[in-house]
Amino acid sequence: MATTDTVEIVYAVNDKPSIDEFIDVLVSSTLAERRPVEDRACIAGMLENANLVVTARYENKLVGIARSITDFHYACYLSDIAVDRAHQNSGIGKQLIAQTQQQLGVRCKLILLSAPGAADYYPKIGFSQHPQAWVLAEGQSL
Repeated sequence: MATTDTVEIVYAVNDKPSIDEFIDVLVSSTLAERRPVEDRACIAGMLENANLVVTARYENKLVGIARSITDFHYACYLSDIAVDRAHQNSGIGKQLIAQTQQQLGVRCKLILLSAPGAADYYPKIGFSQHPQAWVLAEGQSL
């Protein structure tokens, strides 16, 4: 487990949080508005099947998470990036993304779908927008 201390925040790679901790940070970050936090089995599956998770803890409390699915060589889908509102605008989100990127091979692209309220954040930290992204919504047939 890789950890780094940065001003009272402890970061860890693949030290997955409990289901309750994950739900709490999704709620405290407002990401729960777009995640099935009422469906514990789904949340458990989201954690269990993510193969790259970076967490941020303050005084042992989970205050941030970056949850990804990746092959580590070509593509990494950063599915969740959540930071507790009380800790936002302190660099935690950027550090979670940086630590995620450090786990990837040099050719690996980091891909994410932004929450509507965060769309202006990502260009500021170096992401470029991709106009050819497509989504097949849940329950929608081909």
